[in-house]
Amino acid sequence: MPTTPATTKERSAVRTLLRLWPYVRPVRVRLFGAAFVAVLASCAGLVIPLVLKWMVDGPVADRDPAGVWLGALYLLLLGLAEALLFGLRRWLVARPLAGVEAAMRADLYRHLQRLPVAFHDRWASGQLLSRGTTDLMLLRMFLAFPLTFLLVNGVTIVIGVVIMLMQDWSLGLVILGPAIPVMVTCVIFEKRYAKVARRAQDQVGDLTTVVEESVLGIRIIKGFGRHRSQAQAFRKLSWTLRGTELRKAGLLATIWGVIVTLPEVAIGAALVLGAVQVADGDLSAGTLVAFLSTALALRWPVDSIGFLLAMSQEAATATERYFEVMDEEREKPTVAAGAAARSDDSGLRFHEVRFRYPDAPADSPPVLDRIDLHIRPGESMALVGATGSGKTTLTALVPRLHEVTSGQITLDGEDITRMSREELRSMVAVAFEEPTLFSAGAGENVLMGADTAAGTTELERALAVAQADFVYALPQGTDTQVGEQGHSLSGGQRQRLALARAVVGRPRFLVLDDPLSALDVHTEAAVEAALRDVLADTTALIVAHRPSTVLLADRVALLSGGRIAAVGTHQELLRTNAEYAHLMSGTEEADR
Repeated sequence: MPTTPATTKERSAVRTLLRLWPYVRPVRVRLFGAAFVAVLASCAGLVIPLVLKWMVDGPVADRDPAGVWLGALYLLLLGLAEALLFGLRRWLVARPLAGVEAAMRADLYRHLQRLPVAFHDRWASGQLLSRGTTDLMLLRMFLAFPLTFLLVNGVTIVIGVVIMLMQDWSLGLVILGPAIPVMVTCVIFEKRYAKVARRAQDQVGDLTTVVEESVLGIRIIKGFGRHRSQAQAFRKLSWTLRGTELRKAGLLATIWGVIVTLPEVAIGAALVLGAVQVADGDLSAGTLVAFLSTALALRWPVDSIGFLLAMSQEAATATERYFEVMDEEREKPTVAAGAAARSDDSGLRFHEVRFRYPDAPADSPPVLDRIDLHIRPGESMALVGATGSGKTTLTALVPRLHEVTSGQITLDGEDITRMSREELRSMVAVAFEEPTLFSAGAGENVLMGADTAAGTTELERALAVAQADFVYALPQGTDTQVGEQGHSLSGGQRQRLALARAVVGRPRFLVLDDPLSALDVHTEAAVEAALRDVLADTTALIVAHRPSTVLLADRVALLSGGRIAAVGTHQELLRTNAEYAHLMSGTEEADR
């Protein structure tokens, strides 16, 4: 199962998280304001022990009920202020961070649309889905809570330690005793947890891929009775992820054990030592109460270090995974026009085109080698070849779904690499053997092939050409939702809608990759009859396997071993080329 390998090199969590700054910068005022408010709330909590000291050494010692009630009022006001400030912090961060998450998700989606097809061939869809959902949710949670409280708790601990040292320096040193062991534990924990967190998030992506494939392939699973094997594969990945999550929990439990136990021991030691000092008259009871109250107030900031570091590492991993995709190079920009000479060839022309897949070994033979082919204006050319000869790859080069390794493709004499992709794809329409439909209305799927001005007239014409009149009999007509991948329709119906999408915009150039393979003989004949009128007004390259489809074309090109082996009419190649005659005889027998 394809997946992205976990990063093995050492990386700095801080440096990784700093890459979020461009997204955070627009809301930095509210985030900094929220952090400041949280610090104020924390400081309000640290004032409470000082009020307790005043109450114990003052009104309580002097048996002054009015002073006790006044102290209680102070404590109530401080508690209320702390609660209100923390509520204000949440209000400050909620809306802007939801906006940050939405902006990052939108950028990821836009970037995915601009990445080359080779990238999508290489990456598992579940990995991309988990980056756009789970990882971004982790980042929003990190920005909303751990990021702020790493700062707030750090400031709280420093201020609290200063207060304790001012109360009694000897007791303060006792409390500071566990600081070094805790810091060493945190450093070790951070490195180990980072690796496990990365492994877990990659495994979530793998699991997402399995779920997606199982849903999309449910007909195959049921048809072949493979539900048990698929369930076993899912269970295996689930248990692998479970083991990784337990490893994370074990690491978190270890650091929590250290972080909680050592400070508790220190507080116990300070209590005993402080009680002895109070008994000896060296320390007032109010000072001991204030010291211990401050120490207890610092328990939460200290105890939280473990899971705050864990969430920070998970956020750093999520950031790393997000930018792994964002750092992928987009489709190469179009070369500025004007420098290159314009060819005199009109129509569609391949000039010494070679193609090798980007991830193929450098010494491997090219898929297409020195393709030289000219389709004249208004001409239709059939492309014929054995399975695996490179026909689909050749057709994908015209709309620049792949980039040529060398050579040149021109449309009416202009190099396609010197056109913007928007201009090129407005001139060239494509229909593939495996039609892809979206979860939208049937008519909406067809009109994706036209500009925004296309309407009912263009839709009806395209449906007529593709013999797709069946859509009018659907429950809501052309507005009927065809479902994910169009699985509510038959294979032939999907192909006809895809063909209608290709012709609806009246393109100057048409590239058809065996678009009639799923049609019955009678429907195919009707579609071919209607297509002849369309082909009369366009320049077309048609991948064909059946003689009936070949006869739609004016000429035929035979692709063999990645090269054009022969070009001529159907009858000429039948007489002069044994390979072509063999291919056609095989398809005729199959049709019979």
